[in-house]
Amino acid sequence: MSSIGDDGISIDDQDWLPREGRRALSRAGIAEQNRVLLRRYRDFRRAADAIVASWQHRGEVMAVALIVSVAVAPRREVPRFAPYRRARIALWHECKDLDLAVWLSHLQDLDRLRRAKDRALRDHYARSGAGVASHQVDVFVLEPGTDRYLGRLCQFNRCPKGKLECLVPGCGAAAFLRQHEGFRWQPQALAGDLAVRLFDRDTGQIRRAAELPLPDES
Repeated sequence: MSSIGDDGISIDDQDWLPREGRRALSRAGIAEQNRVLLRRYRDFRRAADAIVASWQHRGEVMAVALIVSVAVAPRREVPRFAPYRRARIALWHECKDLDLAVWLSHLQDLDRLRRAKDRALRDHYARSGAGVASHQVDVFVLEPGTDRYLGRLCQFNRCPKGKLECLVPGCGAAAFLRQHEGFRWQPQALAGDLAVRLFDRDTGQIRRAAELPLPDES
């Protein structure tokens, strides 16, 4: 007799799966996968704190916010990956990258901002062992006062780098400010339920992303 998971799906007797897949769909396997997914939230949030700490003493940085997936409470959903997708078992949402909004008073030192971010990620990994790569962090640059989107902080170590990405109109008009073809900034990303202000120079606010609540790891 097969046991039934919380979603009403048989998780112990899956003849269509190899042994590894059956283990993944066991109660213990599902719990472990949920722990992995929530751990990624924690890793990204701690990396955000490390980046903010490296930026907050730079005069041009007026504010920084954690936005969209990593900023909100995790939700359960059927994931994109097997065997959970085929079995229609809901897990915690999979976070694939860290999104930050940064309000800058000028754009003259974007390369220093980029290098500070990358150094913060390396130092964070050395301290914690939690690896977040530079390309997993998207930094959306905004104008203070208007929230007007200006571009993204480039990942390349030279501007222009001579890549196809550098040929997008407007890319590099300010050094290390990248433009993405076809991208449209969604102002709702700054809505109260999708964004958490981690640093605000005008108000003196400093908030740690690592202190944001997460569900029980099950």
